[in-house]
Amino acid sequence: MNPPKVKHDPINAAIREERIDEANRLLKQGETADFSGTDFRTLKLRGLDVDGHDFSHSYFRQADLRGLDLTSCNLEGISLHLALIHGTYFPDNIDASEIMMSVKYGTRIRVRH
Repeated sequence: MNPPKVKHDPINAAIREERIDEANRLLKQGETADFSGTDFRTLKLRGLDVDGHDFSHSYFRQADLRGLDLTSCNLEGISLHLALIHGTYFPDNIDASEIMMSVKYGTRIRVRH
């Protein structure tokens, strides 16, 4: 597996610069971004419109995911080490123990199929 990458398309750039409103506006206008295999380490993602996005194999170490609804997202293979997840909704096909192990130890999330 390839290590997560920093991506530089307009949406990912806005996210990296904590301009979440701009990222949401671009998404709403039909701009596309590839979030799979992305390094989101330490980023504040609160308020990001994540509906239906593929975050598979991404890295969220110490990222702020509070309040996000990730229920429609592909989270296969993500790592949540020390991420802030208060009030975050996760897909039903991920056990709570998987989430807690990932937050505590950085293990990669396994999705039940």
